[in-house]
Amino acid sequence: MPLLPLAALFGVITLVCAAFLLVHAFRRSLGTGMMVLLVPCYVLVYAFSQFEHPRKNLILAGFFGSSVLAAVFLGLGAHALEQVMLRPPPPPIF
Repeated sequence: MPLLPLAALFGVITLVCAAFLLVHAFRRSLGTGMMVLLVPCYVLVYAFSQFEHPRKNLILAGFFGSSVLAAVFLGLGAHALEQVMLRPPPPPIF
């Protein structure tokens, strides 16, 4: 089960990097911020075309890499948890 805490850790990293993107978008304009927040996949367009930050590469790598790793670890952790739950109980010892 150590995969689920790793998924949570990478999820938090993704959330922090997404907050950087969102704050930058809202500082640019209200319309851009709302589009990043509400339009699916617009965050990709904004991140690569309009996002300007001294640590842009680190923030984007953290956002996309941690998103993928969080999804992978969450899937593997859920699968392992399911296998543990489906295991038959041991026979009683008398």
